[in-house]
Amino acid sequence: MLLWINGPHGGGKTQTAHEVQRRLPGSVICDPEHVGFGLHRMTPPGLRGDFQDFPAWRQGVREVLELTLGRHPGPVIVPMTVTDPGYLAEILDPLRARGHRIHHFALLAERETVLNRLRERGFGHLVKVVGGKDVPLRRESWAVARLDHGLQQLGRPEFAEQLWTDHLTVAQVADRLAAASDLRLLPNTDSALRGRLRRALTGIRHIRLD
Repeated sequence: MLLWINGPHGGGKTQTAHEVQRRLPGSVICDPEHVGFGLHRMTPPGLRGDFQDFPAWRQGVREVLELTLGRHPGPVIVPMTVTDPGYLAEILDPLRARGHRIHHFALLAERETVLNRLRERGFGHLVKVVGGKDVPLRRESWAVARLDHGLQQLGRPEFAEQLWTDHLTVAQVADRLAAASDLRLLPNTDSALRGRLRRALTGIRHIRLD
């Protein structure tokens, strides 16, 4: 079974994916961004655009997911923003046709909620203390520039099922997705502090330095 967690950049996909994976024994995360980063590193900087526009990215992601779904016995979790319905269908429709069970969710939130989450990403707390509230958003300019388009697109029927997360914790979002996908998560035993530290470490591990 494949669980695709969509949503705008900064919408909580990665944190939710790791929460589900932590509480779902046997599950794995397959992150399509790694395919895209590889394509970018092969391409001269002046020729780089959105790696999702590369047919090779869409084909490569589909082939890796098909391999994993066919040989890994547990659920496969995919945290990835895709706002072009044609691109998403190009990846998922062949997998469905081969009999794989696919669950797709778009995590949505109000614009200011997503901006607040972008401010907190990585070393956002420290950066805010040193430079001011909106300094982290300059570091996230790529995500901010695409936020309105992403929220508009992902609210379309093609991206159902949508889940609004403004007033939900990461653990609660994971619980909602699991229930809708007939998955049974282990209980969340984190204290508030431990959960915050866990999310901070996840964010730091996903900081891109290139």
